[in-house]
Amino acid sequence: MAGVDDLDPLLERIGDARFVLLGEASHGTAEFYRWRAELTKRLITERGFSFVAVEGDWPDCHRLHCCLAGAPGQPDDPEEVLRSFDRWPRWMWANEEVADFARWLRGFNAQRFADVPVGFHGLDVYSLWDSLRAVLAYLREHEPDHVDAALEAMRCFDPYGEDPQAYGYARAIVPSGCEDDVVRMLAQLRGGADETPLPGLDARFVARQNAEIVAEAERYYREMVRGGSASWNVRDCHMTDTLDRLAEVYGPESKAVVWEHNTHIGDARATDMAAAGMVNVGQLVRERHAGDGVVAVGFGSHRGTVTAADFWGAPPRHMRVPEARRGSTEALLHEAVPDRNAVFVFGGPDSDGGWASEVSDHRAIGVVYRPDAERLGNYVPTVLSRRYDAFVHCDYTTALTPLHPLEHEPVPREAETYPSGH
Repeated sequence: MAGVDDLDPLLERIGDARFVLLGEASHGTAEFYRWRAELTKRLITERGFSFVAVEGDWPDCHRLHCCLAGAPGQPDDPEEVLRSFDRWPRWMWANEEVADFARWLRGFNAQRFADVPVGFHGLDVYSLWDSLRAVLAYLREHEPDHVDAALEAMRCFDPYGEDPQAYGYARAIVPSGCEDDVVRMLAQLRGGADETPLPGLDARFVARQNAEIVAEAERYYREMVRGGSASWNVRDCHMTDTLDRLAEVYGPESKAVVWEHNTHIGDARATDMAAAGMVNVGQLVRERHAGDGVVAVGFGSHRGTVTAADFWGAPPRHMRVPEARRGSTEALLHEAVPDRNAVFVFGGPDSDGGWASEVSDHRAIGVVYRPDAERLGNYVPTVLSRRYDAFVHCDYTTALTPLHPLEHEPVPREAETYPSGH
């Protein structure tokens, strides 16, 4: 796989599918972002896809969407918006690879004239306080009679100083929390206007989405401190519900590209996640939209470098990714196509299952990564052809380039935690 034409078999497999889920084995690998962007460009230009939905915060991504759609008062260069992303890990989206794609999409939208612009939207649940402030700003401008409900919710969260974990721990000790205030605010925004909103730009739709985030974030942080699979499931169900709301707003003929980590877009039922009681976006979209066509594409690499952090909240740096564990999916593909990139499409007329239908370890690198701990973690038992419909193997990969400076290489030390943060 050397150029965009090598993606032709993948385009053929996608066909008329309405939902295309594009993964990544890490949040810090340049090749995953670049190939995902090249495939997305072809889906937009050749197949008429309507929007890109990513594992990012709704408020940040909405600002970027407004820029890419050419809304009045927005910067000419999307990099200016990306540099304003400040929630950790900001390098996931504030990087040169995303900036290049964003510039292309802004240019593409500028040529569409009266057509609805191709959107760029965040699916994640983390932006509790930013979303709450956005709801309050909308109500003050458009629906002042409903401001009191948002103020009550904001006052309820105020004592926790925008620390979601502090809220979660408080709820674990004292059951009384902010849920009732949030539900009241959300109910007011769910009612009201019946008009069809402009896809992705209608102020009331955006406010309602922010209110949905506040409601689900409250649940997420409450469940997070209890441990187990519940908080993961709250998050992935929220991301899938957001995808469904976007598809409804863009219309019945709309098509969506989703960019998320493999752990979200690869069907959980083909991994050990199912035994742990976990669901994910890939499973839920397949279950909800089987009749619309769903294609999930995983990405992986054998070795190289990656941008990641030593612990949650730490500055990112470039790290070495060692050769994949012996017997893993990545090691097997390296043996089959050494020093090459390749696309594998599953389920074709001549497919007999073979290696892709057997359980093997499949590497997953989070925003927190300890290369020296690879022998203890970083791998998910996977049946590849059930988890994905296709797989992109990049034998050697390189770290992406954040828009903000990286840390200097620290002195090596013993690993303290396992990789996390998908």
